[in-house]
Amino acid sequence: MDAIKQLTNDAINLLKSLIETQSFSTEEDQTAALIENWLAAKNIDYTRTKNNVWAINKHFDKSKPTLLLNSHHDTVKPNNGYTKNPFKAIEENGKLYGLGSNDAGGCLVSLIATFTYFYNQEHLKYNLVLVASAEEENSGPNGLNSMLSIIPKVDVAIVGEPTLMHLAVAEKGLVVFDAVIKGTPSHAAHPNDDNAIYKAIPVLKWFKDFRFRETSEALGDVKMTVTQINAGVQHNAVPADVKLVIDVRVNDKYSNQEIADLLVANAPCDSIVPRSLRLNSSSIPIDHELVQAGIALGRTTYGSPTLSDQAVLSCPSLKLGPGDSTRSHSADEFIYLNEIEEGVQIYIDLLNKVII
Repeated sequence: MDAIKQLTNDAINLLKSLIETQSFSTEEDQTAALIENWLAAKNIDYTRTKNNVWAINKHFDKSKPTLLLNSHHDTVKPNNGYTKNPFKAIEENGKLYGLGSNDAGGCLVSLIATFTYFYNQEHLKYNLVLVASAEEENSGPNGLNSMLSIIPKVDVAIVGEPTLMHLAVAEKGLVVFDAVIKGTPSHAAHPNDDNAIYKAIPVLKWFKDFRFRETSEALGDVKMTVTQINAGVQHNAVPADVKLVIDVRVNDKYSNQEIADLLVANAPCDSIVPRSLRLNSSSIPIDHELVQAGIALGRTTYGSPTLSDQAVLSCPSLKLGPGDSTRSHSADEFIYLNEIEEGVQIYIDLLNKVII
């Protein structure tokens, strides 16, 4: 059996173990241990920082640029639609079922296998850093963001998320806002021309109709959606205010701060406050050698509407991985075994074009 096929088989076995080990965000200690054991068995020196497991290639050279290979080993909690045991790795008809199989276990083990393939090689054009990160699903404080001051400085990154092994050259950022519309509280039986709930109607229409001017070729328009509304506690009392939550998916034409400034200046609310500005949009130039190498391998480029750990990186980054984003967080989540086989091969072929 050739080296790539053996590595792929070993990676699939690691994924099966990961599926059968609970790893909700902030609770990834046992899956971190599985990854440690796998790397140790391959004679790879690694470091564990909280629940993040990371390593650098054997012949790391500080004079060379560094390429990060990253994916996460935490999962969301299974939804109520599962008909199969989410914590059982089940093979059926070429599919591997289980929680985290597609998001992002297949990507993670494929990147680990790829890193292992290149680990001992000398005279690489790029250093390699592998980070199997925690707390991606909840954008927690102890995930990849916490590692950037610990690992070597990163010049470019591949972030493993399911893209059908096509090249997500840009990704939308995210800002969540809390807004308040104030009115006059009163008894429902009395007249009140300052009812906060009625005042919310034109405000909701404003959010529905507002358009940000700048459109991105890769990511399209900024998408703003009111996702939560809350007011009142009893039937006979007009509340003092209405609270809204607004989800804004930001293209690469705006910084999150610019979006916040626009909404604070223009939204017809009594207050509107961003929860965080750190999850910015991300991209990589289409002429970057990683992208051009992928195109040469027959992969297509696109802009991704979903958020990943790319959002915490300040360097150019490419989102690329086996599996299909539409399966993520779905009931009876699965990945095709041949997608993992293809993923490892394409990752290796891609890096052969760039770092050899």
